[in-house]
Amino acid sequence: MSARVNLPLLPGTLDAAGRPATLGVMGGGQLGRMFVHAAQRLGYFTAVLDPDPHSPAGRVSHHHIQTGYGDADGLGRLAGLCAAITTEFENVPASALQTLSGCCPVAPGAAAVAIAQDRIEEKAHFTASAAQSGVTCAPYAVLETPGQLQAVPADLLPGILKTARLGYDGKGQVRVQDRAELAAAWAGLGQVACVLEKLLPLKAEYSVIVARGWDGRSVAFAPQRNVHVDGILAVTEVYEGNIPVVLAARSLAATKAIADHIGYVGVLCIEFFVIDDGSAGGALVVNEMAPRPHNSGHYTLDACDVSQFDLQVHALAGLPLPAPRQHSPAIMLNLLGDSWFDAAGQARSPDWQAVLALPGAHLHLYGKLEARPGRKMGHLTLTGADVAGVKAAARRAAEILGLPGLESA
Repeated sequence: MSARVNLPLLPGTLDAAGRPATLGVMGGGQLGRMFVHAAQRLGYFTAVLDPDPHSPAGRVSHHHIQTGYGDADGLGRLAGLCAAITTEFENVPASALQTLSGCCPVAPGAAAVAIAQDRIEEKAHFTASAAQSGVTCAPYAVLETPGQLQAVPADLLPGILKTARLGYDGKGQVRVQDRAELAAAWAGLGQVACVLEKLLPLKAEYSVIVARGWDGRSVAFAPQRNVHVDGILAVTEVYEGNIPVVLAARSLAATKAIADHIGYVGVLCIEFFVIDDGSAGGALVVNEMAPRPHNSGHYTLDACDVSQFDLQVHALAGLPLPAPRQHSPAIMLNLLGDSWFDAAGQARSPDWQAVLALPGAHLHLYGKLEARPGRKMGHLTLTGADVAGVKAAARRAAEILGLPGLESA
């Protein structure tokens, strides 16, 4: 941490020029936009580094530095403006975060982000922390050489081949049934470094979001139950009784243990699989980590007294981390660009009139200028006094917008 800035960086702090202190974010997407809004509510100025002139976060920030993430001049300008810096996605070069950390506090740090950028490193850390967390990852093998391809244990097949780097929302993943399909899939991926995960019988998917401060103290939101469609999050449900108590407690404890193991600072999301192992509740397996706020935590903006973005600001600035309290049952629906097209592929405007007439509907659009199938355009959170009412409103919203994933709600 730089000696140039003393934490906590309290709201109302002025910089050397007499302006409110500036918090920076690497990345200008919707997560950066919501971080910017949370920081501005506390009176901070904000700066975004993102090459897109129309980036959602850049359009609402005090400063928008339009350069690449590794551009030395851009990084220098960001460091010169900011009292502390965070990131909104995991593929910012870890080297850039390391450079910035020489000028001001950066959270999460380069080392933690580097782990999330590489599935091989990520799984190694999950394995190393298993004694502390009580939860390990699915059986896997590293695949970097033809020799490792030949040595893959037979019991890992069928499996899922995943690129070690730059895979997200189901990208860079191929299901394989046998050795022939595995060899063909690896060749199709360009023989880049991969991991092969054993395909396990999946019962459910959970995620847990924790905020951890510079002092090592942490707070967490309730575990969330998620539904993915084609590798992209479609639905998040968070209400009492939605997750078995034992699994909720285990996933929460495991998330905090993983954060402690890597000395994490900031907001961290850990995704879990629940595997059908013949027991009543199933077995918990850790899937992956996201060193940032997470799509599954967007409901916290409307259903909790502090959101994941509020805690991201608090953690970065060294402010107290209040334990979040959820005041309403919630179901969050991810809004992809597909809803902006009819069945024939013709562009249309979603029926917001009908959606906004639903009780407890909270619409968040991210300010993206072009809708494309598969592109995250916004989210809709339904809240209410009781679970039945929230489920009914969510099902109706999904019907209006043509959204998948709510069949079991």
